[in-house]
Amino acid sequence: MDRLFTPDGIVGTAITEITCEMVMNTGRALVLSLSRKLQHRVRIFVGRDTRLSSEILENSLIAGICSAGADVVRLGVIPSAAVAYLTKSSKADAGVMVTASHHPYEMNGLKIFSGTGYRISEDVEDELENTVCRHPEIIPLVSHERVGRAIAYKNAEWDYIRHLLKLGRYDFTGIRAVIDCANGCASSTAEKLFSALGVKCIMINDKPDGQNINSRCGVRNTASISRVISERHADIGLVFDGDVGKCLALDENGDVIDGDQIMSMLSLNYKKEGKLKNDKVVITDTSNLGFRHFAESNDIEVITSRPGEKCITEKLLDGGFSLGGEQNGKVILPELSTTADGLLTAVELLDALKKSGQKMSEFKLIMEKYPQVMINVGIQPQFRELWKNNHSITDLIEKRQYGLGDDGRIFVRESGLEPFIRVMVEGRSFEKISRYANEISDKIKEQTSRTPVLNTTK
Repeated sequence: MDRLFTPDGIVGTAITEITCEMVMNTGRALVLSLSRKLQHRVRIFVGRDTRLSSEILENSLIAGICSAGADVVRLGVIPSAAVAYLTKSSKADAGVMVTASHHPYEMNGLKIFSGTGYRISEDVEDELENTVCRHPEIIPLVSHERVGRAIAYKNAEWDYIRHLLKLGRYDFTGIRAVIDCANGCASSTAEKLFSALGVKCIMINDKPDGQNINSRCGVRNTASISRVISERHADIGLVFDGDVGKCLALDENGDVIDGDQIMSMLSLNYKKEGKLKNDKVVITDTSNLGFRHFAESNDIEVITSRPGEKCITEKLLDGGFSLGGEQNGKVILPELSTTADGLLTAVELLDALKKSGQKMSEFKLIMEKYPQVMINVGIQPQFRELWKNNHSITDLIEKRQYGLGDDGRIFVRESGLEPFIRVMVEGRSFEKISRYANEISDKIKEQTSRTPVLNTTK
């Protein structure tokens, strides 16, 4: 691989792309990077999710770390946010989670946290990437008594759960919830946490077998939890992804509540309680227009960030804000956690719901969710950036934006990783936005099928 890191960390096909050798060298490179800055023996916490390849890659990672002279504390199967929290609270030098989050089981990867509990910086990513991909020979290995040791962290899961329980005075007695664990890390933590808070738990997709993580369940597919909510007459559904970084909800009718809607409920509750710092919320360009209108009507200022947890977290920390996130269910609460934590999001949502005194189907109406149409248009690599200067494309986008007025918007951007252009159109009329999205997509296909012409000046 020429590049290791994506916005979601290191992700790819397990074993053949994310190889044991590459993971081992990443562990060694991490130790080398830390050793250059620290005067003591390096200690790294390691956790994993439930997919088939995770234990294999975990062992490779630990072998790499220990062979470079650092010690490892094994956390076992545990959410990514738990790795971040325990790394910070135990004063470890770094934490690594073996996971591919919401991706199917054949994918895997690494999320790396610094000793502060935050994701490592881009500078550190570049350093690790340069070492692993271009100069692995510079990694020193040790032998004899200098090799590292790997020990197990007893009760890691419960230490993390106790931490969540102490964050607030929660009592959800009487709430009946269906909880979809995505056959991932929530399978061993969610019921313990929510039962301790008084929730009547109805657990589904909580029996991982190595291959069923995120398979027809979790945030990727809410059909199964919707049926169970109806059958069991539950008050709410809570649904997670493989490493419990994301959380979506469903109301008592089985209708999905996305990350934007969750943030509207949390921000309104926080504002009433005086906990919404500067009355500002960080969202992304693709957040639903309905959230912007909700925020304006409730005197909440919207701060826009580039997509991705690291970008949102940076905005939150720079501004001293208390809430940010994405439509996909990744919500960040920097005063409570250093990273996106689906279990924490769910706890805070249940708290806001209970304080509202409403059913979830009523509470969600504080934000009108606008229909959105998103189309990914594949382009040839040579058209990257050039399409932005094509007047046939830009004039059509401008014309259709005028047609939507204040009741809609068009957002067209190039993917940072893959050769495609993402076209998003939203507004009150689904028929109109669908037509506009297809018109713009067709125009991009038409214009990018030709030989690109560079405008040059002498």
